[in-house]
Amino acid sequence: MVGAEDFDFDPGRFNILVVDDAADAREVIQAHLEEEGYGVQTCSGVDQALQILAESAFDIIITDLRMPKAGGLEMVRHVRQHLPDAEVMMVTGYPSIEGAVEALKTGAEHYLAKPFTDSELLAAVAVVVRKLIRKRMAHDTTPPAASHGIVGASAEMQKVFRLIDKAGVADANVHISGESGTGKELVARAIHYAGARRSAPFVSVNCTAVPENLIESELFGYVKGAFTGAGNARTGFFEIAHGGTLFLDEIGDASLAMQAKLLRAIQEKTIYRVGSSRPIQIDTRLICATNKKLLQLIDKGLFREDLYYRINVIDIPLPPLRERGDDLFLLIKHFHAKFGKQMAGQAPRFSDAALRRLKSYAWPGNVRELENLVQKLLLMAEGPTIDVADLPPVMKSRRAPVGRLDRSLAEVEAEYIQKVLESVRGNKTRAAEILKINRKTLREKLK
Repeated sequence: MVGAEDFDFDPGRFNILVVDDAADAREVIQAHLEEEGYGVQTCSGVDQALQILAESAFDIIITDLRMPKAGGLEMVRHVRQHLPDAEVMMVTGYPSIEGAVEALKTGAEHYLAKPFTDSELLAAVAVVVRKLIRKRMAHDTTPPAASHGIVGASAEMQKVFRLIDKAGVADANVHISGESGTGKELVARAIHYAGARRSAPFVSVNCTAVPENLIESELFGYVKGAFTGAGNARTGFFEIAHGGTLFLDEIGDASLAMQAKLLRAIQEKTIYRVGSSRPIQIDTRLICATNKKLLQLIDKGLFREDLYYRINVIDIPLPPLRERGDDLFLLIKHFHAKFGKQMAGQAPRFSDAALRRLKSYAWPGNVRELENLVQKLLLMAEGPTIDVADLPPVMKSRRAPVGRLDRSLAEVEAEYIQKVLESVRGNKTRAAEILKINRKTLREKLK
């Protein structure tokens, strides 16, 4: 399947029970699904299905609507009452609005009308699987995938983890780049504690938070009487971090004068307290971070090129949350568990519709914005479920975010095709009509 929002999954991890009184229908569905890699078992009626479900676990139940004795709606009701972690797909050769409405009311969110092609069946099952993955990633009780205390399983974050390991061993200066809220300080701490300096101090300084007239005295310290108000000598952050790591966040906001003093400290491994001419030797590793493009600042004359190469021995770019794929759900689970512990009763769960809407959001504030939102939603929820209506207005809109402007036309097209397919529950005929292309063209694009 196509689409940046989708999951790469192993069909072999999902077991499907097919309930249909027509033997030929069971055989066709089983053949197509097993060829794709799913584990499939079939039965001819609801009574037999209930016996099987009592003994074995299934992820998805595909049931015909009309069968002798008990029908598909009874199957749906049983699953909804007794198997909350499973999903149901209704299949019928008698498609009607009334039947679809009744099935949806009963709890079958997925509806497929006969006759259908093998690709339509697989697409519909894939939609159900992705819903299961979303639910399980966001709500299961196992700890989310993490490395160095940082939650993430995406390929983008695996690259970051490998760079952290290398930086921890290398003991060289590091530059961490990324948008605001991507976790630059978390990465800096991970590097510090992955290296030989882990038992020494880790000191974090936000260059933006310290006024320009105080940044020098904060970093290098000062002697008594160095300036008005300096009643006592003070040790600077470089000295405090001696033997350890000094993390300078938002280094791109430092003035050119401050940059010159930083460069001298790095080159000479020596600092001077404000008001003193006595050099102080330091052994401090420097990790710098910024959400700005330093090379662009260099071109504008706002950042020293020689300082850039001193701090950029190891470069670690952090991906924005919108490019981390399924990590969104792992992070939701992580924050849900973190803030859920603070609640008196059971924490509300996110509906699948809410999870899908959160996945489509651009997250300009990245992980920090997500953490704040999850905490707020848990605290403000008035029921057991957080749904789309509970989300902030900017997230309720179905209008697609602009997102990155560096994607190719093929990537944008692929994402749009997938969203159309999801909106019609995998019906390729209907999707082709909406896209105003024929089914053959759609099949080629899907390949």
